[in-house]
Amino acid sequence: MTRYIFVTGGVVSSLGKGITAASIGRLLKAHGLSVTIMKCDPYINVDAGTMAPFQHGEVFVTDDGAETDLDLGYYERFLGIDTGRVNIMTAGQIYQAVIAKERAGGYLGQTVQVIPHITDEIKSRFHKAGEGFDIAIIEIGGTVGDIESLPFLEAARQMRPDRMRNDVLYLHVTLVPYLHASDELKTKPTQHSVNKLREIGIDPDIIVCRADKPLAKDIKNKIALFTSVPKEAVIDAPDASSIYDVPLVLKKQGLDEQIMMLLRLRSGKWDFDEWTDFTTRLKNACSAAPVRIAIAGKYTKLKDSYKSLTEAVFHGAIANGVKAEFDYVDVEAEDFKERLAKADGLIVPGGFGDRGIEGKIEAVRFARESGMPFLGICLGMQCATIEFARNVLGLKNAHSTEFNPKTANPVVDLMAAQKTVKEKGGTMRLGAYPCDIKKGTLGHKIYGKTSISERHRHRYEFNSKYIPAYEKKGMSVCGTNRKLNLPEMVEIKKHPWFMGVQFHPEFKSRPLMPHPLFFSFVAAAVKNRKK
Repeated sequence: MTRYIFVTGGVVSSLGKGITAASIGRLLKAHGLSVTIMKCDPYINVDAGTMAPFQHGEVFVTDDGAETDLDLGYYERFLGIDTGRVNIMTAGQIYQAVIAKERAGGYLGQTVQVIPHITDEIKSRFHKAGEGFDIAIIEIGGTVGDIESLPFLEAARQMRPDRMRNDVLYLHVTLVPYLHASDELKTKPTQHSVNKLREIGIDPDIIVCRADKPLAKDIKNKIALFTSVPKEAVIDAPDASSIYDVPLVLKKQGLDEQIMMLLRLRSGKWDFDEWTDFTTRLKNACSAAPVRIAIAGKYTKLKDSYKSLTEAVFHGAIANGVKAEFDYVDVEAEDFKERLAKADGLIVPGGFGDRGIEGKIEAVRFARESGMPFLGICLGMQCATIEFARNVLGLKNAHSTEFNPKTANPVVDLMAAQKTVKEKGGTMRLGAYPCDIKKGTLGHKIYGKTSISERHRHRYEFNSKYIPAYEKKGMSVCGTNRKLNLPEMVEIKKHPWFMGVQFHPEFKSRPLMPHPLFFSFVAAAVKNRKK
């Protein structure tokens, strides 16, 4: 029977519930247990696809095309699994499903209410996510007291009466703020947060305390006393030098043993060597000379907008034995080329809208002409094809119809399947698609195979009718989706390292298995730095 661990948060958002949940999953997986993990987002949006990255961070895309919260990226990277639609639940999805069932006559004669109809729908998804696994970790977004998250918390509360008591565990992540004026850590916010959780009907079994510094024994004892939680179940989670150290920090305090005891589970093994080895290599790499990577993006004011991207570069850097430093370049600033000149490699990531496009195109030109290693992802690849058309093919008015619908040379155009689409949400080309790679190309050298699968999120594509002109001048299509006849990868042969991809390789990179594109890109950047 599946055991459920519900992870809630209090006091403030962005405490690190996602990393805590992912770390717990990593620890329990090391005990030989099969673990799955799910995120409950209380917003009314059906998915994260129509939300600006400035508000919610990156949109993480799964193999089956779900547009999700960035926490699913943490889950995949920490647990080494592929998530999907079953691993994400939003309030919008729940209300949409219940209303659709009501309209179809599924509740004939009943008054449809939050309890039991909304909560029953939520619980059914808890059960579906946990099928076939020893442990299902459910992270409930937001903070205790938010009106939006109340149905999810109520559904979580109902899970314990519905099952054996030892099948369900509640873990509460809370803040213990440090006040510089009085030079002390304050436990009152944690006390109030736990009291609020109890008002809803949930008594936490474990409290994970987030703080700037480690908690003294008397602070932990005080929290245990006022929250009626055993002292051993008050876990200290101070800021770590790296998120990948968090499982080790929690393990050191016996969090996994506490969970195993409360859920009446026995450990058949303990295998954590791979993770420990990675954190050791991480520390060694961080002491090495850094490689400087410029990111010419649209959402640089919120670093979480590129979380999977920076983590993928980070994985590639560790595998190369170096530390990655990032310079988020504003391509609308006057000095952006001066900043690019200080970098060892350039990435132009994905994005939407025409703001900063001309600056991105100029950034690509700088990398192409200077020989700087370049990786263009999604919109970044499209900018690379526009730049090449203008400055190599001589098509001065070349553009994407996304930004100039009347351009005489639409080298980037709306996909044929997208021309009849009217709704914005969930209608892009989403999820994993195959790509065939030509032998003898840089792409083939990087991947070491001729057939790959990568995740997509776009509406526009490189216009195939221009391919012969590009090939003639030195930019070749090295990867193609044959079934849809769509160019997926482009490269410039007479360049040290120049690659554009229509997909998002960053979503599939793992700390224990770096993505080959990012490993190769960082290696080229290191070589460029040495030059």
